[in-house]
Amino acid sequence: MVHRLFIFLIAGWSGFFVMAIELLSGRILAPNFGNSIYVWGGIITVFMLALSVGYLLGGRLSLYDPTLRRLALLLIGGAFATVLVIFLADPVLDWVFDRVQDPRYGSLLSATLLFFIPTTVAGMISPYAVRLLVNESRLSGHFAGLLYFCSTFGSAAGTLLTSFYLVLYFEIHQILAGLTGISLLLGLAAIFLGNFKNAPR
Repeated sequence: MVHRLFIFLIAGWSGFFVMAIELLSGRILAPNFGNSIYVWGGIITVFMLALSVGYLLGGRLSLYDPTLRRLALLLIGGAFATVLVIFLADPVLDWVFDRVQDPRYGSLLSATLLFFIPTTVAGMISPYAVRLLVNESRLSGHFAGLLYFCSTFGSAAGTLLTSFYLVLYFEIHQILAGLTGISLLLGLAAIFLGNFKNAPR
């Protein structure tokens, strides 16, 4: 029961994490490329493409002996990839702006360089989690529905809390650090649970 709860918790947090990062990405790109519909079009395109690739890769990875520990490692991997944004955002944006000043293509390239990998890794979580939950084919739709409910609810919560509250009280890098910290703690807790479950008795 606790094992299954952690799977839903990771899926919900992953949805929260992705939407929070997507909203923050607009603030990160704004000093160089503005906050126009072109910039947001580029950001949304990159995040949707990255998620689609993540869904594909996560489904493929789930074919090979899926475990809670590996799901936790995906969460941790996405967190580490996001930490790089804290340190690389300014130099990457300056480098892109010096070469591509058109906000349409500049924002598209910048969002790809900074956010494609962490979003792809986050996208792998949901299909992988579905595979962990499903032991009988007749229950696959039920568990998939529950998991995508948790993931989408997390996305809504991440959107609301980030846009209404977090950006008002914290700097962008502080929010990113907090998000990645929660991902690391949740991932480590899931690894501990997976090790405990598989420990010899």
